[in-house]
Amino acid sequence: MREAQEVQLHIMDQEAKDQTNSPQYTGITNQCSTAAPPQTRSYRRWIRISIYTVFLLVGQTVALLLGRLYFVKGGNSKWMATLVQLAGFPVLIPFYLISTTKKPRTDDSQIKSPSIKTLALVYVSIGLLVAAGCFLYSVGLQYLPVSTFTLICASQLAFNSLFSFFLNAQKFTPFIINSLVLLTISSILLVFNNESSDGTAGVSRAKYAIGFTCTVAASAGYGLVLSLTQLCFNKVMKRQTFKVVVDMIFYQQIVATSVIVVGLFASGDWKGSNRRNGWI
Repeated sequence: MREAQEVQLHIMDQEAKDQTNSPQYTGITNQCSTAAPPQTRSYRRWIRISIYTVFLLVGQTVALLLGRLYFVKGGNSKWMATLVQLAGFPVLIPFYLISTTKKPRTDDSQIKSPSIKTLALVYVSIGLLVAAGCFLYSVGLQYLPVSTFTLICASQLAFNSLFSFFLNAQKFTPFIINSLVLLTISSILLVFNNESSDGTAGVSRAKYAIGFTCTVAASAGYGLVLSLTQLCFNKVMKRQTFKVVVDMIFYQQIVATSVIVVGLFASGDWKGSNRRNGWI
């Protein structure tokens, strides 16, 4: 589920860049005469972005509710809960095959591709960060109610802006600053109240604090992953085509899933995946 969300996020980002670089902004008259009217292009673009946004929201909501349901019904394997966040990456195989059959654009073919070692280092490093973040999310979801968990995850916006400022030269605007202040304050205040009626009865204050800390750390980690991914596109790959985006997500998901599988078997949690712990 998470890998599909990342694809949608990067596609939405690329849509915005394509719109900015379209003839309507560059003023190339020969392209304007053959392309669709700017109003039509803008209309189609916003339809696609709306569809991506709906898929993203639905996917996140379903994944969150199913993950919490697993722990409510007696599941106690954090590794198993983490694995299901990542094991769906084979759904990207059709997109990967499509991306390999497309011919690169002329300007892209002239860009020198990074070495295999450089790409491997990028994929492994980001994959490890993804695995760690998903595990921390599982810990937080086990100890926190859904409402609290969701609000804390909203602090990812602050981390996205912070890391983007230092790594991607993202500028702060009054709207961004206002959102950061409101979301951060609302998230921090939640740590002082662990009384909830949506599934965390019996959770001690210590476990609540652990869940809160892990969720904040996971949000920070995911914000770092997004900024590092964009940095790699700009500085290492030096392009952001559909194939490059799918390659990045596909290989980092392989690394992250492999790490979680090793952790699952090393911890012995795979032995408890039966009716007794609520998985079946």
